[in-house]
Amino acid sequence: MARQAPPERNRYVDFLRALSIMAVVIGHWLVAAPYIQDGAVQGGHLLGILPWTQWLTWGFQVMPIFFLVGGFSNGVSWSATQRNGASYASWFSSRFQRLIFPVLPLFLIWTLFAIFGTAMGVDRKIVAMAAQLALIPVWFLSVYIMVSAVVPYTHLAWKKWGLKSFTALVLGAIIIDILAIKFDIPYVNFLNFAFVWLAIHQLGYAWGDGYFSQKTRALCWGMAGLIILCLLVGFGPYPVAMIGVPGNEITNSMPPTLALLSLGIMQTGFALALEPLGRRMLDNIKFWTNVVLINGMIMTIYLWHLTAFVVVMIGAWLLNGLGLHVEPGSAAWWMTRPIWFTLYIIATLPLIILFARYEQMRTDDSRGPVPHWRLMLGLILVCIGLASTAIFSIASPLGVTGVRLWIVALPFIGAAIVRFGPLYQLIKKA
Repeated sequence: MARQAPPERNRYVDFLRALSIMAVVIGHWLVAAPYIQDGAVQGGHLLGILPWTQWLTWGFQVMPIFFLVGGFSNGVSWSATQRNGASYASWFSSRFQRLIFPVLPLFLIWTLFAIFGTAMGVDRKIVAMAAQLALIPVWFLSVYIMVSAVVPYTHLAWKKWGLKSFTALVLGAIIIDILAIKFDIPYVNFLNFAFVWLAIHQLGYAWGDGYFSQKTRALCWGMAGLIILCLLVGFGPYPVAMIGVPGNEITNSMPPTLALLSLGIMQTGFALALEPLGRRMLDNIKFWTNVVLINGMIMTIYLWHLTAFVVVMIGAWLLNGLGLHVEPGSAAWWMTRPIWFTLYIIATLPLIILFARYEQMRTDDSRGPVPHWRLMLGLILVCIGLASTAIFSIASPLGVTGVRLWIVALPFIGAAIVRFGPLYQLIKKA
């Protein structure tokens, strides 16, 4: 597959996609620091235990890079779709199923765990903690799929107005933060899920059109983003950490803030300044093959890496808390990280073998393109389900099953409406 890549393909896009996901995986494995205290498992958070580690999030919070890469890829793909005369329905349904199909097995496995764990008498708080941690990755997909859904409009805005379309979104993010932070208007900050991520996505279009081809220009953007971020953190109300930290009044990621947008601008500039070097590096077939390998199972790695983490933690707990009595952040804790990371990798590999196939699943094309109304309804139901998972968790403190079945059902129903997934197959057979 690596040798078959066309020469015109920008391999650096694939490299940044793989790099961003691997950074997320490493960051999650590092920041989650559960430990046993007074016989009970405590959900430790490294950024709260060691405040200096919050600066590391400027490197490990790389979701802006993923949206940058998404903008590049979506721009190239949508332009090709328009040239070929294909429909929006065929274009978006393909992207929709490629992102959502791998989520369905994850939901199914954790639903069964919550049901049987509750039935076997496992403390519901433990079940909820495990399910909440394992399903953290799904929130991102609800945002990304909505950003992808409006590509025809955002791409048209880029073609028509260029950087003005980016600037308008930045102004929107500024206004939202002022309303939320200065005037304390509730819930308005959630609009920055759109303004911030769409702004970074627009920079992906700019990259695809060659705007950042000059190294000096890219460096200037990187420096500007860094300076603005330092000012916002140093003199503004924004915390240092680019992800949520227990006890912080403001979180820069849920929802995103102007500080996270500045981080995205900084990362965009510096990453694209390194593009010529990166592309030369990727001419090495061995290095490029590794990138192709990771991209071929990238959703599986992203979705299941925290399940592997939970499996290892459960194993340690069953072994009388082996390794969990070490104080997080201590010298002994840091020295044992390589051992724990090895265990996480070992636990992740069988999950990849089992579930990577779902990245290759396809929608049912036998009945023609999916109608727009089905696409939009399926999108809404899936996104509500994924967002509710992040907010409420699928595990319920009440009820017989121990599961909020309405949350679990929504992604399966949404997928069926767009003609894929296990529920759709059952309906089709019936």
